[in-house]
Amino acid sequence: MDKLPKVALPVVFILIALVILISKSAVTIGSGEAGVLYKTFGGGVVTDEPPMGEGFHIVAPWNDVFIYEVRQQELFEKMKVLSSNGLEIQIDASAWYQPIAAELGNLHQNLGEGYLDRVIKPAIRSAARSVVGRYTPEQLYSSKRDAIQDEIFEETKKILDKQNVQLNEVLVRDVTLPNTIKDAIERKLKQEQESLEYEFRLVTAKKEAEKVTIEAQGKADANRILSASLTDKILQDKGIDATLELSKSPNSKVVIVGGGEAGLPLILGNN
Repeated sequence: MDKLPKVALPVVFILIALVILISKSAVTIGSGEAGVLYKTFGGGVVTDEPPMGEGFHIVAPWNDVFIYEVRQQELFEKMKVLSSNGLEIQIDASAWYQPIAAELGNLHQNLGEGYLDRVIKPAIRSAARSVVGRYTPEQLYSSKRDAIQDEIFEETKKILDKQNVQLNEVLVRDVTLPNTIKDAIERKLKQEQESLEYEFRLVTAKKEAEKVTIEAQGKADANRILSASLTDKILQDKGIDATLELSKSPNSKVVIVGGGEAGLPLILGNN
């Protein structure tokens, strides 16, 4: 009985050592994550093998595993940049990005876990300054927001393409101008709209006038053609035809042949 504690003591030490060893060796990588293995005695960061995937892993206790989120993430940035004429503009933008899983070892070796601050933020800020500097406040306020969004994305993507990071999208959520500039632009846009409406009314009135003129000209031409075609002979023939039709009427009448103008029959009735 006196010897039992002496025998159990090494066993307890062994068990404790095993627990420490297992805790140091066991690595659990969560959903949407990947691990970069660092071999203390084997060359450092492993870059020539795929990163460790989700689930439970056993590694040598003297090695380390650095876990990265490889899902799409969002960066929200408020940036103050200058327009082409030197006015300060505030851009609110979001960038959707994620590390390239297959290149995670290189990312860890070259940039480390702080790659967001080291590469992505400077890249999007530089691209925003470059793109916004090409436009006037009027263009940024009205028609060019989609254009600057696409251009910021393309310029940022060029910077990040060699940094083991994938840029998925850049969204410009808001463009804020100084109040004085914003008010001036809105007044100008309102005046332009009123001018366009006035021009539209002038064009409409001009088209209506042209329509009336064309119709009047058509009637005048028709009357002129008709007048030119009505010779004395034609009028006489028409008068004779009309007289014959009237003579067939049951009403009492007297027809005097050759009694009217130009020798046309003259009809005398009791009405």
